[in-house]
Amino acid sequence: MPLIKSTSGIRGTIGGAAGDALTPIDVVALTAAFGSWLLQQGGANAVVIGRDTRPSGPMISRLVSATLQSLGLDVLDVGLSPTPTVALAVSHQQACGGIVITASHNPAAWNALKLLNHAGEFLDTAAATEVFTRSAPAFVPVGQLGQYIPQESAIAQHIAQILALPLVDVPAIQHCQFKIAIDAVNSTGGLAVPQLLQALGVPYVTPLHCEPNGQFPHNPEPLPAHLTDLVQAVLAGKYDLGLAVDPDVDRLVVIDEKGQPWGEDYTLVAVADYVLRHTSGNTVSNLSSSQALQDLTEHYGGRHVSTPVGEQYIVAKMKATQAVIGGEGNGGVIYPPLHYGRDALVGIALLLSHLARSGQTASALRASYPNYAIVKQKIQLPPATDLTTLLNKVQQQYSTYPLNTEDGVKIMFEQGWVHLRQSNTEPVIRLYAEASTQAQAQQLADQVLQKLDG
Repeated sequence: MPLIKSTSGIRGTIGGAAGDALTPIDVVALTAAFGSWLLQQGGANAVVIGRDTRPSGPMISRLVSATLQSLGLDVLDVGLSPTPTVALAVSHQQACGGIVITASHNPAAWNALKLLNHAGEFLDTAAATEVFTRSAPAFVPVGQLGQYIPQESAIAQHIAQILALPLVDVPAIQHCQFKIAIDAVNSTGGLAVPQLLQALGVPYVTPLHCEPNGQFPHNPEPLPAHLTDLVQAVLAGKYDLGLAVDPDVDRLVVIDEKGQPWGEDYTLVAVADYVLRHTSGNTVSNLSSSQALQDLTEHYGGRHVSTPVGEQYIVAKMKATQAVIGGEGNGGVIYPPLHYGRDALVGIALLLSHLARSGQTASALRASYPNYAIVKQKIQLPPATDLTTLLNKVQQQYSTYPLNTEDGVKIMFEQGWVHLRQSNTEPVIRLYAEASTQAQAQQLADQVLQKLDG
């Protein structure tokens, strides 16, 4: 299976031939290219690295560290850490960049290198292209090798920065005495989320799958179908809510006190509601995110803008529009006063502050928002499929409807929308459909699928 390259780096399965999997050769080549690019940018001479718990992580981390040192760069290794923790450490340590070794929601057979610039943000398209096309660099002589420096306080520093945010209301959270169950899929969320909840004053926390051993107990993508253990725990223990994160803790999913999943999109909607109540402004999300965020933003007098799927596109548009909150409908919250990156930890802190101040249950809060249903499907296509031709075909078939072609094809129907695009993280086509009911959304999805098969 060929490597998947994007502005966030490369990802692939472990084992196989170079270029068709994430092999040591690919890891060293990309790390060397990225390290030499960082040196060309000037500034600091240190790179922050961190990883999730998947079994290939230690091996890849050693390859990355040695390659960076061979370029004369110091390596600040924060070890097992969420992606947003590594991102914050880049700026906190005033490093020239960062590398996160994680394949996010992909299964354990996958891994990836996510590349961060000096601000702890994913590279833009121009920078990523330059990194991918760089020739092999020259390495330094023995007297100029970089140092390897372990760092142990990155998660604590991340939590401290969250607690310092004015909208994070620790006294209100403490007063509510929340009872929360968490599913961290045995990755770095098992380290970070319990620490955060303790710091927020949550007295009753039940960790579920929180051993950071890399043995994912279920599909690591935090979708309702994969969170049955958490739902059962919430119902059995009469919890106020359940929280689930993906392996690198940039996505947050909520289960209410009745055991009902909110739906990924409503994490961002709820946090945006809280932020917009206190800070007037605009919002940004990607084209595959719910209409609910736009409705909410306009209710508060702000403007909502959509972007192609990809964190770097959202961040760029948030800066351009001075958005006060943004993110992705997969449960990814980006809150600029902390940093420009998806962060489940700040999402938890803001969500609990919102619940505490409102006095509402999780189910009541969810019921207060515009209600949309989303269908999310993956379509496996034959390797020889010409995706451009396929998307052009869909575009032509729906030419009488309003279309957005910035990222695949998004068709705006009278009672909903369908977005069809190639995944940035898996060798699949993603089809998302949204309407007022699940049945209507599925009907729209099926209609477009039939056109694809026809």
